[in-house]
Amino acid sequence: MNSKQIALFLLLLASVNPFSSAFGQISKDRIDSIIAKEFGDPSGPGGVFMVSQHGKPVYQKAFGKANLELDVDLTPQSVFQIGSMTKQFTAIAMLILEERGKLKVTDPVSKYIPDYPSGNKITIHHLLTHTSGIKDFTKMKSLSNIAQQEMMPKMMVDFFKNEPVDFEPGEKFDYNNSGYVVLGYIIELVSGETYANFISKYIFEKAGMTQSSYATDRAIVHNRAYGYHQKQQGYVNKTTINFSVPFSSGSLMSTVGDLLKWQNALNTNVLLGPEETKKAFTAYKLNNDSSLTYGYGWHIKKINGSVSREHGGSIFGFKSMAVYLPSEDIYVAGLSNCDCHSPTKTTTDIAELVLRMLK
Repeated sequence: MNSKQIALFLLLLASVNPFSSAFGQISKDRIDSIIAKEFGDPSGPGGVFMVSQHGKPVYQKAFGKANLELDVDLTPQSVFQIGSMTKQFTAIAMLILEERGKLKVTDPVSKYIPDYPSGNKITIHHLLTHTSGIKDFTKMKSLSNIAQQEMMPKMMVDFFKNEPVDFEPGEKFDYNNSGYVVLGYIIELVSGETYANFISKYIFEKAGMTQSSYATDRAIVHNRAYGYHQKQQGYVNKTTINFSVPFSSGSLMSTVGDLLKWQNALNTNVLLGPEETKKAFTAYKLNNDSSLTYGYGWHIKKINGSVSREHGGSIFGFKSMAVYLPSEDIYVAGLSNCDCHSPTKTTTDIAELVLRMLK
């Protein structure tokens, strides 16, 4: 080899992802077997799973049907409702507004919603970390009265804001959908745009997420996965809900490919600068200085000793889960179109398997 050939060889060698080259058929078969434990019925609704490292997919596969009535298979391009994974996007939207000087996470809710009860004590930070103590509307018996109504964001906030609080702000962590609805309302008040438009313009478009949107049952969605429940007599179509009810706590749609674009955009500071992005992945503390395992829109946990950033979602007919391991730059996402199947354990088990393969 001459010097130019040696340099070219070394360049090619450096560009090879050792994980990708080692990720052979045996590894894919092992992932298939993990998924089959929960998603083993090829004639029923199923799921789509993806594994990536360094921003590139090394595994993508679909299991089961996208539409039972038309006998259409799921594909890696299938579009799912992602439920509470929406909270990640809402949290980043708030940080985008903060970076632009439009608000601060230390601001009290009363600065934007003056008539909110105890709004001078509850901060945006409390809402982001599920430590506000306000009543979660999904636990209210009267929810069924509005579940299929078109609700403006103010109407949703008015629906729960006068309920008795469960605890004082910052006293404990209690996962709370209401807090993220309030955040969505504040996004609209501060930006002058609808939540759906803001997320589309400042996140989906910038990240290149062309298959993601605010959820709809009316518009034509190419590659839509239809949602199902499983009853004693078999599968049935999902219960309908007006997406203005979960709103900014759970009303987005996406694909595993777009979720990887989302993760890559966060990693490369396409959406936010590094200092502001870091706020989303900080494990915060309660008033008594005890640590939370939650940042802004992400659970901060560990898998086999490696720090993980993760979040799942559940909405009628759908469940979702994604895990990111920053030290290894591994992203695992799973989406299901039946709430009878949970991708949470499956996705975590895949992440554990991949970690073992790397060690």
